Amino acid sequence: MAAVRKVIIPDGVKVQLDGTQLKVNGPKGQLSRNVRFPQVSVACDGKEVTITTESQRKEITAMVGTLEAHTKNMVRGVTEGFEYRMKVVYSHFPIQLKLQGNKLEIANFLGEKKARYARIETGVTAKVANDEVVLTGIDRELVGTSAANIEHATHIRNRDPRVFQDGIYTVQRG
Repeated sequence: MAAVRKVIIPDGVKVQLDGTQLKVNGPKGQLSRNVRFPQVSVACDGKEVTITTESQRKEITAMVGTLEAHTKNMVRGVTEGFEYRMKVVYSHFPIQLKLQGNKLEIANFLGEKKARYARIETGVTAKVANDEVVLTGIDRELVGTSAANIEHATHIRNRDPRVFQDGIYTVQRG
């Protein structure tokens, strides 16, 4: 019994397989990803991408599902895009945010003199409104990594997290 997964490509999206590079073109842009994995074969006929394996091993059949999810995310990214909304929470000191190129400066966090910085990945656009940060992009991994960088930059050490709940947290993904 072989594991077979198929991803149907919607109209307006072009998918091509260059060796092991899967390239997806759509109205919002282009994404590419290496889909090489031992004993897993990927085929593309323009209308659908087929990911198969003949192996019975659990980690190889799991990788078939992983590659299917990556392909679906790429198709969704070039058609709709991804958006993460983050909320700025503070009770002690008002946090001030400034975008500086590909970095987000987080000033006055817990009254600290030095600012903290979070890297915004290339290909992700960030918008800072009064108490909200909105990250948008076509690559789900890059948008999620940028959100994680911001959350990690406001991580609190050596204080009781039940009392000091200040930070920037992801409240909506979509």
